Amino acid sequence: MARNPTSRIDKLLSSMGYGSRKEMARLAKVGGIILDGVELSDVNLRILVTPDLPTRFVIDGEALDPVAGMVILLNKPLGMTCSHKEEGALVYDILPKRWKLRNPAISTIGRLDKQTSGLLLLTDDGDLLHRIISPKRHIRKTYRVKLARPLCGTEGEIFASGQLMLDSEEKPLAPAELEIVSQTEALLSVTEGRYHQVRRMFAATGNHVAELHRERLGGLSLPEGMTPGQWKLLSEKEIASIFK
Repeated sequence: MARNPTSRIDKLLSSMGYGSRKEMARLAKVGGIILDGVELSDVNLRILVTPDLPTRFVIDGEALDPVAGMVILLNKPLGMTCSHKEEGALVYDILPKRWKLRNPAISTIGRLDKQTSGLLLLTDDGDLLHRIISPKRHIRKTYRVKLARPLCGTEGEIFASGQLMLDSEEKPLAPAELEIVSQTEALLSVTEGRYHQVRRMFAATGNHVAELHRERLGGLSLPEGMTPGQWKLLSEKEIASIFK
């Protein structure tokens, strides 16, 4: 049976982005680290790394972040990039600054382009990330699409055929489902994640996507009332719903 690892407290907190080991030692000296209701003075102590640590620690007046397996749902605003390195506004700028320093790093699960808004997941769990983006999983992604011109009426059949070939592609798209909302608005559900796929699909039918917003990933939807830029940590139940 595998055992939970142990870690020095200063090393653990540093890997979670709270600061250097020296900074953790200084914080402990002024009573800024509470463990099991008691001020911690020695951050060199080793501790068993278990999922319940956030219920036992208070760091500078706040509960400890999840130690590992953090999954964040973000309602991505327009104009932000899903990148660690590009210039301009990045989705990571919305999150607490210490999360940029976590090891393993937090990364987006797939990407939404700069002019696409909506449901975006981020995680430090590499295995989960690859399970969600794996083509073998066929996880549905549903987008609300607003178009520059009225639909012609044949798009649903074309997208569902499994025969639509995009420019510069060597393999046709998997069947996708179109639900018409109005003459210039629709919901499109796809199971692939090709480059600018939704925009290119409508371009192939002679239309142009004016606005694009992701509403759903698998069985997970954006919470009602969540505004652009807001985020939340997902529970295990919510993470599991992605695969339903």
